Order: sequence, then structure tokens, then C-alpha cells
Amino acid sequence: MKRTLREIYGAGILFFFYFKWPVLLGYPLLVATMGYQRHWSMDLLWVYCLILVLKDMVFKYILRKKHCSEGECETKSR
Repeated sequence: MKRTLREIYGAGILFFFYFKWPVLLGYPLLVATMGYQRHWSMDLLWVYCLILVLKDMVFKYILRKKHCSEGECETKSR
């Protein structure tokens, strides 16, 4: 059970890492220009992606923090 939950969590992280920008920019474009029907689940997904992007902006530009601490992100060369 724990392994399954970890796999679902990991898949969610990968999904939102790669698809937050296309969802954030593409969904309003689809609704406004192509007549895509709005649905509450897509609206919630869009709001969640907006929150993730705002969090990334705050971390990067306002707090000037990285997602990993000093020295952890660097690759070790021999």
C-alpha cells in the first residue's frame, strides 16, 4: 500500500512539473478561442496549476531560495 501511494505521489509530481504551464496557458486559450466547454474539474486543475506557478515565482524571485539546499544540487565529480 505504501509503495502504491509513493508511486502515485511521484507520478503527480512529474505530471505537474511538466504540465503546469501548458494547462495554465492552454486552458484559457481553449475556452476563449475554440469554444471549449468549461468544467469544474478543469477549473480546479487550472487553479491548482496557478498556485504551483505562483509558489515557484515566490521561491525564485521573492525569497531567492532554491528547491534544494546549498551543495545538494551540485553533481559530484571525481
